Amino acid sequence: AALRWCITGALCASFLGLGLSIAVLGPTFPNLAANVGKNVSDMYYIFVGRSLGFLGGSVVGGVLFDCMNATLLLALSMLGTTAGLYVIPWCKESLLLTVLMSVIGGSMGILDTGANVLTLNTWGSESGPHLQALHFSFAAGAFLAPILAKMALGGSESEDLAGAEKTNQSVLKSVPTASAALPTPALKDHHDGDFLWSYIIIGTYILFTSIFLFALYSKSGSARDKSKAAAQKGRLAKYHWPLVGLLFVFFLFYVGAEVTYGSYVFTYAVVFAEMTEGEAAALNSVFWGAFALCRGAAIFGAAFLSPATMIVMSLVCSAASSSALAFLAHYRALLWVGAAVYGASMATVFPSGISWIEQYTVVEGKTASLFVVGGALGEMCIPAVVGYLQGRFHHIPVVTYAAFATSIMTVLLFPVMYKLANAPQESDAKEVSDSETRKALLTNSRLAEDEEDEEDVREWNDADFEVIEMNDKPKESVTDTSCRVPGDSPAEGSLQPHLDDVLGDTPVIAGGSPGRQDGNVDWEKSE
Repeated sequence: AALRWCITGALCASFLGLGLSIAVLGPTFPNLAANVGKNVSDMYYIFVGRSLGFLGGSVVGGVLFDCMNATLLLALSMLGTTAGLYVIPWCKESLLLTVLMSVIGGSMGILDTGANVLTLNTWGSESGPHLQALHFSFAAGAFLAPILAKMALGGSESEDLAGAEKTNQSVLKSVPTASAALPTPALKDHHDGDFLWSYIIIGTYILFTSIFLFALYSKSGSARDKSKAAAQKGRLAKYHWPLVGLLFVFFLFYVGAEVTYGSYVFTYAVVFAEMTEGEAAALNSVFWGAFALCRGAAIFGAAFLSPATMIVMSLVCSAASSSALAFLAHYRALLWVGAAVYGASMATVFPSGISWIEQYTVVEGKTASLFVVGGALGEMCIPAVVGYLQGRFHHIPVVTYAAFATSIMTVLLFPVMYKLANAPQESDAKEVSDSETRKALLTNSRLAEDEEDEEDVREWNDADFEVIEMNDKPKESVTDTSCRVPGDSPAEGSLQPHLDDVLGDTPVIAGGSPGRQDGNVDWEKSE
């Protein structure tokens, strides 16, 4: 039990580092651009490289988790993330920076896949609260990263950055060819002392987590994982791969909707809801705050509610809130309430979905990697499509209609998945037929035994009646004889008391049969 709790603590610490690593890129992105001598608008390929690395790491990690120890692979991936975070602040080439981001993305993909699988293998049917705690740790890391970056950069960095941006804008108006080089010196004076500290702190934290995972690997070993994997074989659902494919699509729409609304809610509030920037920022904070709060509360809720119940509650709230955001957003109160409820409804779906499918089929490394890849594809594709459509149709709030459409898709997909998951397997059907056959045979045998018992009872009753009739005939004959000759012969009259004694003293055994042995003795005496 202590080892299981240690594994859970290490996984939560790893996911906290995962959230820190992903979210730290935002506040330090201008520093990275200045470090390689590029404009911020020219650095989009860093995000593409990290996303591709994340997808590749999820796929490769899913295969490796079925071949080697999960704890060891997680420790190695965390070690790779540490190395990348230590090198990134010193990188001066954009191509090398993109490669490093891809490596970090691959390590994150391995961690995201493996931590879910290892939690399922460690806790089994009790993994619901632990999966919720795992994903809450990620949200906590994403929340702490901007605060840590701001503390590391300090106030002077933002002032110099603002001055550099103003210089860059003035140069763009006058001499475009020199615009890429001028902002760099303004930031070089400070990144050596401030900029790299956020990456060093996060990298050191992840390094300690990796060392702890190596220690857990030395304690647990690989025999447990192999025995557990062998025990789980043969427990596949009847429609295993169709079920996995539908959940892949389900996570694609869910994660895509979550990232899309979180990314565009600020712009939507300013352009369509006519809010000030302060109000729009507050609306954005309400969405993500409700998301994090509900994910933390789900740790305790998962101990009392089944995964299916939590998914249904999330889908109902998501459909209701997205409908209000799409069609009733002109009411300001509904806009605020809808954003909060929509964020809360998004919090528990991913961990609850993994806990739910684990009840019906085996979730191995390759299976979990498909779920992570589905979420990553939704995070890449749906925001891009929404951004493209919003650019084409300026007067339509595409983001709220996209939220409503994705909610309807998830509501339609889950009943189909539930039906497939509860389909009886062939072995179950054979067991049912065998049990019915056994029940029929037992019923027939019991009926035959009852009929035989009834026949035996009838035979015994007939036999008893025959004995009683045979014993009654001598009585009647003796009585008739004595009645016919009441006083004609003295010899016969002298025998009458003896006959009365015999007939009167003869005992009757239970069942109506007279005691023949005693009767014979009395007859001998009378003779």
